[in-house]
Amino acid sequence: MLIDVHGHIGRVLPDRREFIDAVNLIAKMDAWGIAKTCVLALSEHPEGAYLESDTEDVLAACGRYPDRLIPFCLIDPRYGNRPDMDFSHLLEEYTARGCKGLGEFLPKLDFDDQRCLNLYRQAGDFGLPVLFDMQDRTEGYGLRDDYGLPRLEHALQNCPDTVFVGHGPTFWAEISADVPADQRAGYPKGPVAPGGAVPRLMRTYPNLWADISAGSGYNAMTRDPSFGIEFLDEFQDKLMFGTDSCKRSDVDSVYPNVAFVRELRDRNKLPEDAIEKIEWRNAAQLLDVG
Repeated sequence: MLIDVHGHIGRVLPDRREFIDAVNLIAKMDAWGIAKTCVLALSEHPEGAYLESDTEDVLAACGRYPDRLIPFCLIDPRYGNRPDMDFSHLLEEYTARGCKGLGEFLPKLDFDDQRCLNLYRQAGDFGLPVLFDMQDRTEGYGLRDDYGLPRLEHALQNCPDTVFVGHGPTFWAEISADVPADQRAGYPKGPVAPGGAVPRLMRTYPNLWADISAGSGYNAMTRDPSFGIEFLDEFQDKLMFGTDSCKRSDVDSVYPNVAFVRELRDRNKLPEDAIEKIEWRNAAQLLDVG
């Protein structure tokens, strides 16, 4: 069984034919053998408005397929523009309506901006993990951090009751101690140098998890195959399968992240228990879904 912790509806590409609705998302799930998908909103952040999918869109889609789709909510930390803004009225509503996480969290802010820390803490109070995107560039979307991810570490220390789910090019580039400046927002190739920030932080902080979705997660697990297997084995209790498929036409082929977990199983690259944790058990435990 597979639980995809990183799914989307809406539109990324200008081509309207690539618009993903709930029916298309279910078709991809059926084609790839995915039992349940977490549907993440984006449009509450102006940086993510291009996807045309806010929390209400997510809740409506998930309401059509409650046995297959799991809603996440999204709140912009700049709402109210105060480091002590009370978000409880939104969090109470969204959790009551079935939301199981906060994400995809990607404002173009420092990871430990006081407004972000405030929202992280409150999400933790409501039992919502925060699934974030990290991008090392000034334009576009994604949280910012310095080399070695000190701002993420600051958040982990200051929000111990909040589970953070790592995702995005800059997060996964930091799996290695060697991160070329021109590749920190991309997909670095070649061997992983020991001592990367991501393994260090995942060893140190129980509240840092990660999903292996998208090109960034796939690249991190496959650029150095032997290291990837060791990483999956060591952190088997904190890693979760995901796709981050954003195109309607993806259904016409096997998504790389799906093929990757199939290969783990088919070639016995990890113990059965470890594979099951990554495929679905960790997500089911973290999100309290059957």
